[in-house]
Amino acid sequence: MQNILDKFKLNGKIALVTGSSSGIGFELAIAMGQAGAKIVINGTSEEKLTKAHAIFKEYGIECYRYAFDVNDENAVINAIKTIQQKVGDIDILVNNAGIIKRAPMLEMNTKDFKEVIDINLIAPLVVAKCVVPTMIKNGGGKIINICSLMSIYGRNSVSAYAASKGGLLMLTRNMCVEWGKHNIQVNGIGPGYIKTAKTTEFATEGHPFNKLIMMRTPAARWGEVEDLCGAAILLASDAGNFINGQLLFVDGGITANFGYLEGENV
Repeated sequence: MQNILDKFKLNGKIALVTGSSSGIGFELAIAMGQAGAKIVINGTSEEKLTKAHAIFKEYGIECYRYAFDVNDENAVINAIKTIQQKVGDIDILVNNAGIIKRAPMLEMNTKDFKEVIDINLIAPLVVAKCVVPTMIKNGGGKIINICSLMSIYGRNSVSAYAASKGGLLMLTRNMCVEWGKHNIQVNGIGPGYIKTAKTTEFATEGHPFNKLIMMRTPAARWGEVEDLCGAAILLASDAGNFINGQLLFVDGGITANFGYLEGENV
């Protein structure tokens, strides 16, 4: 029997992580590189990609950078062809690129709503369709779609985001249904409230939103980006070969908790 720890290694694999010049995507890419994969990072800013690439080199991770907009289908098609020619066939795809636009539904215009859907829901399908044919040819692959708590919850002012992430959950399941027979595992990760550059201002004692997170999250803390990395390695590796069509929440227990009021005893 193979050593179980060896099943988590990604040696010899090529992983494309979209939206990985910073934030969650960057950290997931670093983790996969540390697990042995060659990494392809993506973003729309050459400057950010160059800075990120330099950090990968400091870690000793073999990394390639490609700037393209996941919302531009022709750009995606051309970029994937180039990656396949110059780096190799993609074994692991992490659909991480995404946006959020906040507005009450009555105030959100259709253009903004569609943009969120296009980037968060349509783009993952477009990118996947470009890499899956070679996964099928090569006998398998892994796709990880970065979903959200909003894949199953609604929340004030994020209707477009919630619709896109709820759709991404169902897209994940349908990718599993159609491609599972080709030994392709497609799963989602649902981050809880994670400390990033964009959320740091809310994750401070005294902020009303921080109080909400502390009340709702049994772990009684915000997540760190590193908390997501173990789940990503599991789903990207042979250790997850029989996990398919699932959404793995990494949320400190928030989805298990109805919530409570201070001092309640019922």
